[in-house]
Amino acid sequence: MIRMHPALAALAFAAGLSACAAAPAHAPTTLAEPNSPDFVPPEIDGYLTAADIDGVALIGPPPAPDSPRGRADAQRFEETRSLEGTARWAKAAADADLWGGKALKGYACAAGLDISPDSTPVTAHILERAEQDVRTVSTPAKDHYARLRPLIGNDKPICVPRAPWMEINASYPSGHSMTGWAWALILVELAPDKAGPLLEAGKEMGESRVICGMHYPSDVEAGRDLAAAMVARMRAEPEFRADMEKARREVARLKAPPSGCDA
Repeated sequence: MIRMHPALAALAFAAGLSACAAAPAHAPTTLAEPNSPDFVPPEIDGYLTAADIDGVALIGPPPAPDSPRGRADAQRFEETRSLEGTARWAKAAADADLWGGKALKGYACAAGLDISPDSTPVTAHILERAEQDVRTVSTPAKDHYARLRPLIGNDKPICVPRAPWMEINASYPSGHSMTGWAWALILVELAPDKAGPLLEAGKEMGESRVICGMHYPSDVEAGRDLAAAMVARMRAEPEFRADMEKARREVARLKAPPSGCDA
């Protein structure tokens, strides 16, 4: 049974957002911020259902705050606040932009492949559907473990604007990290000769969540584990396999590298 921590439940009630937080992945939402977990682009379904993977059992609980790993998580949050204003801080903010195109641009630049909704619409749509699957698969674990994000209870800088949803959307596992690793694994299947830079880009997106101040390192690790299981499960879906065949042909036709990448 899915449980929500009393503190999270109280915050949700007080903010009047509990209905939105508990809504199915494809339900309408009043929150329109693309970086919010409650932002759901219309008419996009994933490949999986919540029953396809038991994320709660797979990742297990987060470290206790007073454990060595829990203390290391907290220390890492403190250490990374010093990165505010740096280029790496700006990269973390860009990696948070899953639906505005900046995060995907990072993969395209890393691999030297012009992957975008315009150049590779089938590939982009697979990644969009995978992001919806992340919401579907991660939400039961998030609600069950109900870990507060590191930014809660303080006013220390984070790389994106603070918003009410951050108080009610749990930290463990990291959904952005899960998306980043799922995208990397999917793109490696489409361009195996670019495996190194694509996997590095996926790893970097997870680290960006720590630098941003949105997640602890153990949230990121759990997100990667769950993403790997999710992509493995997606491969059993005929619709996913059919889409991937189309995307392979699409990516194989790419000639010119992406524009607008830093040297």
